[in-house]
Order: sequence, then structure tokens, then C-alpha cells
Amino acid sequence: MSITTLDPKTALIVVDLQKGIVGLPLAHPADAVLARNAELLQAFRRRGLPVVLVNVDGGPDGRNDLGASFPAPTPEWTELAPELGAGENDHLITKHSRSAFTNTGLNEWLRRQDVTQVVVTGIATSSGVESTVRDAHEQNFHVTVPVDAVTDTDGAAHEHTIAKIYPRIAETGSTKDVLAALAVSR
Repeated sequence: MSITTLDPKTALIVVDLQKGIVGLPLAHPADAVLARNAELLQAFRRRGLPVVLVNVDGGPDGRNDLGASFPAPTPEWTELAPELGAGENDHLITKHSRSAFTNTGLNEWLRRQDVTQVVVTGIATSSGVESTVRDAHEQNFHVTVPVDAVTDTDGAAHEHTIAKIYPRIAETGSTKDVLAALAVSR
């Protein structure tokens, strides 16, 4: 795992760090994941780099073996975690599928910002984050995942995605690695 460099126009995409999801039983403590995301958000905002905050409100209608396992949302379920401190220049997206790219206009928005690389964080490593990482890769963005800024409800799925999936489609490392690369890229 290593992060070699960040492009001059790199965006941070934070996936599904919302009240209803950070309150679920997770493989890693939510407060640590939120703190790392807050650190990344602060660094990206300070440098004037694009920040995308994504929440999910429902899922696709297609059938699966788990049936309707998506939690029934409460009124505050989709609210972003307050630790993120949504900024006035942040791009907010509500998605209705796993990937932040599906039917949201995210690809087009990133292209208008001249973004060539994305750093993707959030929950769940093997679902919303992985789907977003896959789509970003397929859309020809350079992709980076700080693996200590993601977690999952399933520890085995988290580990599998980090060990077997991400290395094929992204550079991986830590939040500190991303912050160090940010410091030298500007």
C-alpha cells in the first residue's frame, strides 16, 4: 500500500457518513473514521480543492438475496454526521444506489472542476465506497483510498475489499499518506 502522488486537481469524495449509518455496528469505531475524514476535509478545504459529501436515501429496487434489508430511514437518518462540518463550497449529493456516480451528475461536475483524481472515503468499504471507487476508476479518474478513513459493517468484507479489490483499481495508503501527498502537491 502506497500513495505515490496526488494530481494538482484532486477531489475528496466522502461517502455515506451520515447519522443513520455511523450509528450502525461497524468493524472500526465510527469516531476514529469520522476524525480522519474531518482531518482530510479540513486539508482539502484549506487548499481550495473540491469536496463532495454524499449521503444515501434508499436503494435500487432490484431484487437480491437479502430482500429489503435496507434500514427504514428516520427523518434524521440521511443527515450528514456533524463532524464533517459541511462547508459552503462543498458539493452535496444524495444518491439512491451504492455508487455516488449513478444518476447524480457527479462525473460531469468533477469534469467541470477539471478534477483528474479522487480520494474516496466513508462507509461501507465493500458497498458504497467500493462502488464509487469502481465507477471513478471506470470513468478514468486516478483513485486513492486512505484505508483508515473507511470502514464497514462487516469486518471480513472490509478486509477483502482492501486486500483484493482496491489494489486493482486504486492506490491505497493511510490518511497521513494523503495529507503528506497534499503537502507536496501544492
